[in-house]
Amino acid sequence: MFTASPQLEIIRRSPSAPEAVHSTPLVFLHGAFLGAWCWETHFLDYFAEQGFNVVAPSLRGHGKSEGRRMLDYTGISDYVEDLAQVVETLEGPPPVLVGHSMGALVVQRYLERAPASGAVLMAPVPAHGLAASAFRMLFGDPMLFTEMGLMQAFGTGAMNAEIGQRAVFSERLSEAEVTQFSALVQRESQRALFEMNVNPWPRPWQVAIRPPMLVMAGAEDALFTPEESNALATIWGADWLELPEIAHAIMLEPKWESAAEAISRWLWSRGIY
Repeated sequence: MFTASPQLEIIRRSPSAPEAVHSTPLVFLHGAFLGAWCWETHFLDYFAEQGFNVVAPSLRGHGKSEGRRMLDYTGISDYVEDLAQVVETLEGPPPVLVGHSMGALVVQRYLERAPASGAVLMAPVPAHGLAASAFRMLFGDPMLFTEMGLMQAFGTGAMNAEIGQRAVFSERLSEAEVTQFSALVQRESQRALFEMNVNPWPRPWQVAIRPPMLVMAGAEDALFTPEESNALATIWGADWLELPEIAHAIMLEPKWESAAEAISRWLWSRGIY
């Protein structure tokens, strides 16, 4: 484990009406190949307008955070340390943790060491790891499988953005948005990818107090199927929701607001505010 504590990029938003502020903060954690920017596009302003103080860090080696040179030596436990570092800066009750894909696995591991008021796992890494997704891509879309390998090996410049779109976005995303987001995508840690394949199993028995949890799946997710996320929700005893006409990058999809509204309704239904 690489244990140094790099300086993290943290994007914050606060409600514009102080009298309507909720006491529980929200922390949004990005997935593999992304950074805090993926939440800044839509989600941070949306939930700030709902009355929440919201933060979105870029994990070490991602976005504008330090640690890029040591990225391939960074593991999931290091990302958990990053999340803990961010939570320590927050005031109020334990936060609600919202993790996407790899970020959802980091959230699950964090819950083994510290409490949360709630957890939302969006398009989470399946309990059995990445192998099934890789085989589906290899046999169902070999060109995409090749492009993903080139991107990881040589950087985003080696990847065809139009082909890469099929991995994480629906066809409804505009060409301008695909170009914009593709320019921000980056390599992921080789160690983290390995760990997501060999040791992704949820361990709810190691969580002292399980918080309310919502697991969300995009019906058009090309990486992880709704059935896989439903199985993960069953392991946790969590609420589960499938979102129609949404692909893997839920927070960036044209219908992102349906996901944000679902989270907002779920928070209120669970008395989290």
